Amino acid sequence: MEITVIIFLSSGLFLGWALGANDAANVFGTAVGSRMLNFSTAAIICSIFVILGAVISGAGVSNTLGKLGVINSLAGSFMAALSAAFAVYSMTKIQLPVSTSQAIVGAIIGWNLYSNTSTNPESLSKIVTTWVVCPILAAILAAGLFKVVTVFLSVKKIHLLRTDAYTRFGLIVAGAFGSYSLGANNIGNVMGVFVEANPLTAFAILDVINFSASQQLFLLGGLAIAVGVFTHSKRVMMTVGNNLLPLSPIAAWVAVVSHSVVLFIFASQNLEAFLLSNNWPTFPLVPVSSSQAIIGAVIGIAFVRGGQGMQWSLLGKITLGWLVTPILAGIICFVGLFFIQNVFNQQV
Repeated sequence: MEITVIIFLSSGLFLGWALGANDAANVFGTAVGSRMLNFSTAAIICSIFVILGAVISGAGVSNTLGKLGVINSLAGSFMAALSAAFAVYSMTKIQLPVSTSQAIVGAIIGWNLYSNTSTNPESLSKIVTTWVVCPILAAILAAGLFKVVTVFLSVKKIHLLRTDAYTRFGLIVAGAFGSYSLGANNIGNVMGVFVEANPLTAFAILDVINFSASQQLFLLGGLAIAVGVFTHSKRVMMTVGNNLLPLSPIAAWVAVVSHSVVLFIFASQNLEAFLLSNNWPTFPLVPVSSSQAIIGAVIGIAFVRGGQGMQWSLLGKITLGWLVTPILAGIICFVGLFFIQNVFNQQV
């Protein structure tokens, strides 16, 4: 791989690292915050399954993101990913779980403005709509599931130690599923801008397994996410898992499951094909916000509990971060493209 290609792809890897540092909290933050799992175990499980999700199921959402703005040069892709990464990293430094989806969308719009390329209104409206639907859907799922689980446990009267063991196992399974869904849904944010200008070529392993150029990109992005999980995600995990709303282990499990289901339905091509085959409405394959999904789930649980213990001021700060992130990414991208084109003489 040429050195210039590595340099250009480095911003995507940086964005993957930032996503892992920030969004891993959405998968395992509630489990770690409730002390049902230690950080090391959570990080290992998250890393393995986020890579699998990215490579196996990451293609669908990247196609939708590509329609928002077709960045067809490596330099332009580099700046878009770098801008989104800086925006996410800035929020991670102040321990706020933000939306990588919003960051990359803001960066793409910044590129569109600089290059005088029209932003596809249909794709933009579809993505923005999911930003609203995602937390609401997660809240509804979490509220319903929390009520069902609470009633079930009160009727069955399972021994406390056995309940603890079941919950711990459930958090591991839900976290693995959530990590897979995170990789499948959010890898489009990390490497989607490089798909059109992908410098890699497909190859076969032992003439049996075809490894496409896009899958190679997604593997690199998945590895970068895993590094971010291990190196910088613990502090944000505590913000989501304990500071926003102290959660019982059961509530933590409900939040992770609800979050994971929402991410999965917006990423699964197989689910879309199944719904279409039965003439049912489908969910758009778009990279939704993992942060919005988990916080929506936590809010749903809070409402069932009468709003007790919810740190509404912290929720306000998180919401402000969601508004600032795409604007910041778009501004950084626009200014950065000017420098790349006029100072470094790169075609963006």
